[in-house]
Amino acid sequence: MSHPLDLAQLAQQIKRWGLELGFQQVGICDTDLTPEEPRLQAWLDKQYHGEMAWMARHGMMRARPQELLPGTLRVISVRMNYLPANAAFARVLKDPQLGYVSRYALGRDYHKVLRNRLKKLGEMIQQQCEKVSFRPFVDSAPLLERPLAAKAGLGWTGKHSLILNRQAGSWFFLGELLINLPLPVDKPVEENCGRCIACMTICPTGAIVEPYTVDARRCISYLTIELEGAIPVELRPLIGNRIYGCDDCQLICPWNRYGQLSDEADFSPRARLHAPALIELFRWDEATFLRVTEGSAIRRIGHLRWLRNIAVALGNAPWDQGNLLALETRLGENPLLDEHINWAIEQQIARRSEVRIEVQRSQKQRLVRAIEKGLTRDA
Repeated sequence: MSHPLDLAQLAQQIKRWGLELGFQQVGICDTDLTPEEPRLQAWLDKQYHGEMAWMARHGMMRARPQELLPGTLRVISVRMNYLPANAAFARVLKDPQLGYVSRYALGRDYHKVLRNRLKKLGEMIQQQCEKVSFRPFVDSAPLLERPLAAKAGLGWTGKHSLILNRQAGSWFFLGELLINLPLPVDKPVEENCGRCIACMTICPTGAIVEPYTVDARRCISYLTIELEGAIPVELRPLIGNRIYGCDDCQLICPWNRYGQLSDEADFSPRARLHAPALIELFRWDEATFLRVTEGSAIRRIGHLRWLRNIAVALGNAPWDQGNLLALETRLGENPLLDEHINWAIEQQIARRSEVRIEVQRSQKQRLVRAIEKGLTRDA
């Protein structure tokens, strides 16, 4: 005779297993995201999703986990820290000749890391209850993972739309395990952003159009990762040297003073992506790009968009003959790339003119001072 399953005890065991597998926190919630549906629809109606057509195509499925796995009763939500100890934010962002890669993408593709751990967690649960069905997700299906994480008590939704945690800030990945067990659920935590709007103020392109709402069409992460075509001309100067993603809204957030560093070897920065010279990156052929980004989230944008992003960053860099020559060497390879290269060349030439004018002004000022000094001596 089998013993009845103690769901409360199993829930606690699941959380212990999660910690053993490398997650920093595990929470459990039900599947009811009904309050999110009108907000999602309003966001889609305003076209804030840009060219990410799959968001509109899946409609309200994103708010209905049970449609992804029939019979789902609970969502086990997890978070895993990813910030490396040697993130070198300031060093790269303050040097316009270097390329800035969002810190989450410096190591191995997080999708694979988290999904494998979630799958193991599901198998551990299945050993306790054979009839359990589960399905892991890591930003890989139409699922509102942030509202689920908030509902499961992992944190609250910040005004930049990311999940914030009192003890860990926002430097973590999220993942979900859909399961057909009626486990006891956790309570959400209170929001603690208060009147702070630092993330909205710092956003280089003004993408956080109102608290909790991001217009992806203006977001640098969208422009450098999701957008397949040309980056809007008016936004290019605002991108600076960010060639893959953007961390500004996280960097300014007061709660990230408590951000926890990751000890996951998989998230350690790859040397050639950590603080790379833009000119060096722009010289990569496709084979080099594929080799360096093997197993990385960066690979999915492809070599062409990688070069497009770097061309914009070179256009934003200070005048340098090497920058100009590097840009000219890739003209004629692709029409999309040519458009961004020509724009970047125009920026470099304009800065060269500014430098020459400044040099001439400085020389003139030195000459005037010398003449004045000579007149004073004669008097």
